[in-house]
Amino acid sequence: MASKTTNPVLSTRALGRATLARQLLLAPAAMSAEDAVSHLLGLQAQNTKPPYYALAARLDGFRPEELSALMEARAIGRIVTMRSTIHTHTADDVFTLRPLVQAARDRELGIFRKGLTGVALDRLAVLARELVEERPRTPKEIREALLVEWPDADPQALSVAARCLLPLVQVTPRGLWRRSGQVRLTTAETWFGRPAGIVPAPDDTVLRYLAAFGPASVKDMQTWCGLTRLRDAFERLRPRLLTFQDEHGTELFDLPDAPRPDEDTPAPPRFLPEFDNLLLSHADRGRVVPADARSRTWKGNQAYRVFLLDGLLAGLWRLEETEQRTTMTIQPFGRTSRAQRAELTQEAERMLKVMARQGIPYDIVLGRVEG
Repeated sequence: MASKTTNPVLSTRALGRATLARQLLLAPAAMSAEDAVSHLLGLQAQNTKPPYYALAARLDGFRPEELSALMEARAIGRIVTMRSTIHTHTADDVFTLRPLVQAARDRELGIFRKGLTGVALDRLAVLARELVEERPRTPKEIREALLVEWPDADPQALSVAARCLLPLVQVTPRGLWRRSGQVRLTTAETWFGRPAGIVPAPDDTVLRYLAAFGPASVKDMQTWCGLTRLRDAFERLRPRLLTFQDEHGTELFDLPDAPRPDEDTPAPPRFLPEFDNLLLSHADRGRVVPADARSRTWKGNQAYRVFLLDGLLAGLWRLEETEQRTTMTIQPFGRTSRAQRAELTQEAERMLKVMARQGIPYDIVLGRVEG
């Protein structure tokens, strides 16, 4: 939306630096894993390893076992929230953000309505809740049980309906560091041992979103969470916020005391997991994703891990581990200077010391990641 007043203009580069500061990517933060997950409003977790890589890129002294222990202690869990994707959230945010995005889950449910002809959704929610609260169930077990009640329904639609209607958490050992486990689900209330609360107004989440992703437009936040009609919340908060505009004239909101570094502030290389929320949480991703890189982070159904150089997405990386050796392959999209290659190697070594198997030698090579 174009601004109706003359607000200060923030360049694309300045927006990038501000967002990197909020995302703890300008300098490793001295913050606990739990506090970081809360500050960032969760970590994208379609796969099991990305939350660990996301925190390794952002935190000083992070160890994967810290996040894994929080999951085992049920202080943090894996659940579908923003953009209909699995996120790792604190227990508090499970009970705040999951009900907040229920309207988006309702819209998703509408996509599968043909496969749910004749299905009483209220009854489905009751049956699914009874199933998963008796004991955690796999999606296959949920589908098969619901098909007994509605044999003519589409099995996938039944599974999606259960996920949309109920706050289903993936129970451990799924998601634990270097451990495996199939997806098994129970309700958030059962897993975390607390009742669901009242659906919150979005205002507090708007402020938290700006703290983690700002400066941002209304459409930016709607892109992040999958909701619509958030303009009213921003307008209620306007007296408490600063307003800017980007180079295209779009109005941006921000917290008065949030960091907005100079656009020439150094931005060291950072290695991020596939689908990191930094790359998915704005309508206009140009602050961190150059136009010529937008389609290069995936191929078919395969998503690649990416790295930042001078604050912008600049290439891909891959980690291959065997019992004898770990190899990290780095593929820049363009030419890099000797100094940039040295910085990339230094940051790669920092990541490997945290994420690679201890005691196993490693190599860092420039090569091809794209298949």
